[in-house]
Amino acid sequence: MQSNQRRFYISVAAKFTISQAAAMVWTALSVYLSLPWVHDLGELVTVPVSAAIIAGIAYIPGYMNAFMVVSLLLDRQPPLAVKSPDDPLTILIACRNEEPSIGVTLSYVCKQKYAGPLRILVIDNGSTDRTADAAAEAGERLGLHVEVLHVDRPGKHYALNEALAKVETPLLLTLDADTLLHEQALNHIVSRYRSSPGSVCAVAGTVLVRNSRHNLVTRVQEWDYFLGIASIKRLQGLFQGTLVAQGAFSLYKTDAVRAVGGWPDAIGEDIVLTWRFLGNGWNVYFEPLAVAFTDVPDTLKHFVRQRSRWARGMVEALKLIKPWNQPIPFVKYLTGVNLLMPYIDLVYTLCWMPGLVLALFGHYWIVGPATLLVLPLAILQNYILYRYQRRVFRSLNLKIRKNRFAFVLYVLFYQMIMSPVSVLGYLQETLKRNRVWK
Repeated sequence: MQSNQRRFYISVAAKFTISQAAAMVWTALSVYLSLPWVHDLGELVTVPVSAAIIAGIAYIPGYMNAFMVVSLLLDRQPPLAVKSPDDPLTILIACRNEEPSIGVTLSYVCKQKYAGPLRILVIDNGSTDRTADAAAEAGERLGLHVEVLHVDRPGKHYALNEALAKVETPLLLTLDADTLLHEQALNHIVSRYRSSPGSVCAVAGTVLVRNSRHNLVTRVQEWDYFLGIASIKRLQGLFQGTLVAQGAFSLYKTDAVRAVGGWPDAIGEDIVLTWRFLGNGWNVYFEPLAVAFTDVPDTLKHFVRQRSRWARGMVEALKLIKPWNQPIPFVKYLTGVNLLMPYIDLVYTLCWMPGLVLALFGHYWIVGPATLLVLPLAILQNYILYRYQRRVFRSLNLKIRKNRFAFVLYVLFYQMIMSPVSVLGYLQETLKRNRVWK
C-alpha cells in the first residue's frame, strides 16, 4: 500500500505546474474564440482598449477559475499525524460591546473535546456595556480559566498586543466574540499544526455563517463563506501559503507573532500579520475540519462596510509587503495575483455592469455570448467544492442547510455587489479615510 501511495504521489510543485498549464490552455482557447468579440468592440473603442476590457471581464477571471478548478481536483489534504493533541493553549478574544454574545461564545469553548489546558484572555476594548462582567460571570459559571483585560485605547491590534504580552503558552488562538466553535474545532486545528513541518507558524480555521437564517443578506453570504472563501483558502493551503489567517478563528505560534512585532496598526491587521509570516519564509496552513460559525452582517450597509474594509486590508498588505519580495515562490505567485484584483474589479464595475444594461437592450458590445465562457468553469468550481464541503460536514455530523434561492443569487449576482464594494474600499484606502474596527 505504501508503494502505491508513493507511485501516485504528486508533489506540490507538480500540481502547480499542471494547474498552470491547464489554465494557460483555457486562456489561449478563450482568446482564440473571442477574437470576433475583440474586433467588434474594437471598432467602438479601439482594439487595445477592447482587449484590455475583455481581459478584465473574461481572460483573467477565466484563467484564475481554471487554475483553481484544476488545483482543487488535485488537492489531497495530508492526513493528521497527531489525532489528540494536548498542547496548552491560550485563547485571545478581543471584543467591544459584545455583552449579548460573549457568554454564548465561551459556552462553546467549554464544550470543546480538547485534551489540553485552556487559558482564555477576554480583552475588553473600551466597551460601554457589560461585556467584561458578562465574560467574567460566564467563565465562573462554566468553570473556565477566564481572565478579563481592559484596554481603553480603541483598536483591535492594541487589544491583541496587550494580551500577547501576557501569553505564556507556545501556541495561541484568536477568536471573535460572536464566533462559535464546533466541538472538535480546537482538536482539529492544533492537530493540523502538530502534523505539519516546523516551518508552519499558523493555521487558519474554517469560518462559516452562523446567522444564515436571519434574512436574504445573510443567506447569500452563507454560500460565499461555504464555497467562495473556502475554495480560495483550500487553493492557498494546497500551495502552503494561506494568505489570511483570519482573526475570527486561527491558531498561531506565539514566538512567531512576537518575532514580527505582534499585530500591526492596519485595518486588515490579520492580513498584514499573515503576510509578515510569509515574508519570513514561514508557511501558513488551512484546516478545513476546524470549523467555527460567525455572525455576518445582516444589512447591506454593514456588509458594504465590512467588505470594503477587507479590500482596504488587501491594498495595505500589498503596499507594506511587495509580492516580489516574498521568499517562497508559491507565495510570490499567490500574493502577486492580488495585484490584478483592483483591475478586475474596476473593469467589472465600470465596463461589465454597464455592458449588461446595454445587452438588455440588444447591444452586445461588452456583454454577449462570449462572456458565457467563464460560466462553465465557475459552475464546475462550485460543484467540486460543494461535494468536498459536503464530505467535511458529514464527517463533523453537520448538515448543509437548504438554501437554493440564495445560491442562485450568489452565482448570478453576488459579484455585481462585490466588485463595486471592493472598488469603494480601494478608493477609501487611496484617500486615507478613517479606519473603523466594526
